[in-house]
Amino acid sequence: MADLTDSHNKNSQQIKQFQIAAGTLYVVATPIGNIHDISYRAIETLKQVSLICAEDTRHSQRLMSHYGITTPMMSLHEHNEEARIEQIAAKLGTGESIALISDAGTPLISDPGFKLVRGLRQHSAKISPVPGASALISALSVAGLATDSFSFWGFLPSKSKARCERYQALADNKETLVFYESSHRIVDSLKDLSDVMGDRHIVIAREITKNFETILSGTASIVLQQVINDPNQQKGEFVLMVEGVTKAVADESISSEAKHIMSHLVSELPPNKAAKLAAQITGAKKKDLYQWALQQKTD
Repeated sequence: MADLTDSHNKNSQQIKQFQIAAGTLYVVATPIGNIHDISYRAIETLKQVSLICAEDTRHSQRLMSHYGITTPMMSLHEHNEEARIEQIAAKLGTGESIALISDAGTPLISDPGFKLVRGLRQHSAKISPVPGASALISALSVAGLATDSFSFWGFLPSKSKARCERYQALADNKETLVFYESSHRIVDSLKDLSDVMGDRHIVIAREITKNFETILSGTASIVLQQVINDPNQQKGEFVLMVEGVTKAVADESISSEAKHIMSHLVSELPPNKAAKLAAQITGAKKKDLYQWALQQKTD
């Protein structure tokens, strides 16, 4: 029992003695929804630094008030980020330590900060991460999609044409695709996804860690219909995850007739030319036919 007590006392003493390093920029992750999703180290860091650079100081004030953090804050957002670099570098140079936070989650992940970090590295400043919540990683952890390989593409374009072009450019990727999407575009975005990529398996995570958290999983057409039928599913912040191309995905999007024609053409023509001709004959998408032909060669 004495050993356990001594161990506990040593751990408690280590926690009480937590100290930040001088002249360091700390990139601190904050909650994405549930205010309790923040580490002890993050809270202590925010209390001990000389200054907190926040994307929106008014938004972050709620978090500061909840944890009794009285450290001065300064705004740092996409419009003033570059102008702040020299000012922050000078403070770090005198031994002050500073924390960088975004409105929610891990800074620099589709949030301001990379220009500051890059600029400070050119000044040889010390920069240290304080890990924590991230909507991207949290969503992937509950999606049930392959995570051994995934790519993150941030927020999708706001206009349909540009959004479809982005989907088209990624349609052949084999890894899980991850995007952020807003409430007022989610329906149109899912329609574009279905048109470009077909009825692929997708997952949308809405309002992660918040009271109305929802995870919808299924084919693109099913999830789209669920979102259309329930206006509540069109509110909040979304992480959209799309299954990468697999043989099954390619097979589902091509009719048996198109496969039959393609199998004959590809025996006489290069896959690209065969896909172009088969698309003209059957109306199937050239990209899907081409992908199917490549899959046959690897099987």
